[in-house]
Parts: sequence; C-alpha cells; structure tokens
Amino acid sequence: MKIEKFEDIIAWQKSKELSLIIYEKFKDIHDFSFKNQIQRAVISIMNNIAEGFERRGDKEFKHFLFMAKGSCGEVRSMLYLGLELGYLSGDNFKKLHNLSLEISKLLSGFIKTL
Repeated sequence: MKIEKFEDIIAWQKSKELSLIIYEKFKDIHDFSFKNQIQRAVISIMNNIAEGFERRGDKEFKHFLFMAKGSCGEVRSMLYLGLELGYLSGDNFKKLHNLSLEISKLLSGFIKTL
C-alpha cells in the first residue's frame, strides 16, 4: 500500500489510539505533573510521525521517526511509574504497554525501510 498522507501510516494510527486511551485513563488523576508529562510524550509520538512525513525527505522523516520512538519509550517508562503509583490497574498497564511496544516495533520497521 502506498502511503499518500501521514494518516495512512499504521504507527500514526496506533499512536493516536494510544493517545486517546491515555487521555481517558488519566483524566481524573490529580497528579498534574505526571499527567502532563505522559500526555505530552504520547502526543509527541503521533505528531513527530506527522511532522516528519510532511517534510517530504527520507533523511528528515527518519530523524522524526527516531524522535517518535524516543517518545514512545518515555510513555512506556511513565506507564511503569503510573502502575507503581496506583494510577493504572495491572490490566490497563498491560494493554497500554503492549500497544506502546507495538508502536515502537512499527517505528523500527519503518526506519529500516527508509
């Protein structure tokens, strides 16, 4: 399948899904520092994919995909903290962690193709 717009990129679609879930799961958390950090990191994944794609150069796109991958790692790190602080149940942690791992693998594969 030819990718004509960033919305066609599966990693972007999955990162948007992850963003929506994270916003929902942490909406009632009063630890605003934690909430702000994980929300900014998760949004950074999808936005870096979009921004890199729109720049229309493989070298720049790859750079932005690496930044998206870094943000994905940050989200995963924050998820561990959220679990330990009791902000997430074990089941929710597992679901979000697995989705973030899937996104990271998709990004790695995409980087390799560029």
